[in-house]
Amino acid sequence: MAAESASPEPTSPARCWAVIAGGGTAGHLLPGLAVAEALVAAGHARAAIHFVGSDRGVEARLVPDAGFTLDELPGRGIQRRLTLANVGAALGIVRGLARAFAILRRRRPAVVVALGGHASVACALAAVVLRVPIVILEQNVRAGAANRLIGRFARAAAVSFDGTDLPRATVTGNPLRPEIRAVDRARDRRVAREQLELPVDAKVVAVFSGSLGSRQINEAVRGAVPRWAHRNDLAIRHVVGTRDYDDYVRAAPQPAPGGLTYQVVRYEDRMALLLAAADLAVTRSGGGVAELAAVGLPAVLVPLPIATRDHQTANARALAAVGAAVVVADHDLTTERLVAEVEGLLDDPHRLEAMAAAMAGAARPDAAERVAALVEAQARG
Repeated sequence: MAAESASPEPTSPARCWAVIAGGGTAGHLLPGLAVAEALVAAGHARAAIHFVGSDRGVEARLVPDAGFTLDELPGRGIQRRLTLANVGAALGIVRGLARAFAILRRRRPAVVVALGGHASVACALAAVVLRVPIVILEQNVRAGAANRLIGRFARAAAVSFDGTDLPRATVTGNPLRPEIRAVDRARDRRVAREQLELPVDAKVVAVFSGSLGSRQINEAVRGAVPRWAHRNDLAIRHVVGTRDYDDYVRAAPQPAPGGLTYQVVRYEDRMALLLAAADLAVTRSGGGVAELAAVGLPAVLVPLPIATRDHQTANARALAAVGAAVVVADHDLTTERLVAEVEGLLDDPHRLEAMAAAMAGAARPDAAERVAALVEAQARG
């Protein structure tokens, strides 16, 4: 249960105990939702946890669906090059900062949890002025620009990896959704494959690369499918992403019946099932690698080359260093390389099993509770 000093007071509906600020992408927002649920489980009222996010992000749908209240801030991030769009972005940041100050002054939270993104910066700066404690949640080895700025003022930073470059860091792991934490691949594999209409006895490769998708990964898979077309012992579930899905499906390879099972989907809204069903993942290496670790799923990791401070490469190398993953640079992911890596792993069950054990060893399944305890410890009494 929450400590008495941290328990929410029965005050007006406008007041809350914690503001969780940031988002824009699922990678930023979902850990925040997991922490919110952990705080509720620790004794805080759901109505006492309030989210502040971007008016351009996924939070407009995901936060209300989870039963939490939400304020949206205008604005967008500053681009790392000279452009007229930055003028509008700067004005949006100013408007967002003013709105964040008004929200925090009205809500009077005991603590602000910063998830990253421009909404978290606005709320954190308002929190500094109002003397509200700040706790950062960082998913990557190399912190993003927003969290590095906020880190100067935060009382604590909850991080996923040893060596993350933020002051006052505590390694908690990356908080995960309850449905991901509940996955047991050995127990759930058959049922998951049946529900996804994948062959129960085949080797299953899950390919996914964020909500937008990756052209490099998609094109490598497009070329690999004809080479595997004869394999009735192999199944590919390929999450193409929303950006290129329509173009991809118009010319997607279609293996003949009796051979490779190849599924093409726009967006995976049953990720827990896919992780349970798969023997191997081919994916990017953002904060979502924590989900691979949670279920012990070996992976071929293809870091996004334009990720801020190349943090995806740092994440991937951290997992490769313990034997949990293979890392392939984006520019090296040709069809030939993909085929070689996937076949090399699937045809060596002992190595795949060792990678799965190493991946599971990197997991921190109680990360949400650890972060919630850190937030309670830093909150203003």
